[in-house]
Amino acid sequence: MAIEKPDAKEKAKKVKFVILDIHGIMTDNTLFYTQEGIKSEAFSLHDRIGIKALTDEGIGVSFLTTKISRADEQMAKIYGLPPENLWGQGAKMARVDQFEQETGFKDEEICYAGDEMIDLAVMKRSGFSVAPADGSQEARDIADYVTTAGGGKGVVRELAQFILEAQGKWDNFLGEFK
Repeated sequence: MAIEKPDAKEKAKKVKFVILDIHGIMTDNTLFYTQEGIKSEAFSLHDRIGIKALTDEGIGVSFLTTKISRADEQMAKIYGLPPENLWGQGAKMARVDQFEQETGFKDEEICYAGDEMIDLAVMKRSGFSVAPADGSQEARDIADYVTTAGGGKGVVRELAQFILEAQGKWDNFLGEFK
C-alpha cells in the first residue's frame, strides 16, 4: 500500500519536471556479471509507460545518477529520453542547481525520486519527493509519497499516475489506449 503525506497531492499538482535516480528507482539495485566480467542490470518496462505518460502530458523527465552507463543510455533510448536528459554527476545538488538556472524551474516544480542517503538532500529540496517501498528508511521518512512498488518494479509508472491524477491529466493519457 502506498504511503502519502497529507499534502502530497497538492505538491504533485505543481510538478513540471521529474528527476529520477536510476539505481533503486529504475532498477532493483541488483547487478549481474557475466563470466567475462560484463555488467548488466534489469529495468522495468512498466516504467516506460510511466515516462511516456509524463512526457505525453507535458512533464519533462531526466535520469540523474553518479555515472551514466551504456545500459542507462540504452534504456533511455527505449524510454524515449533524449541524451541531454541523462545526467551523470556525483554532485546531485549542483546538477539540480545548474538545471534550475538553465530552465527557470523552481524547486516546487520538481519531483525527485530517490532511494538512498545520496538522494536525501535533493529529496528534501524538491517540491515533491518520492521513494520506493524498498528504499532506505531515511528516504521513505522524508518522501512525500512512498510507492507500493519496489525499485525496478514500476516505481516510475506509479509516481506518474499519482502526479497526473493530482493534475487531472491521467484520464487524458488513458484515452490514448481506449
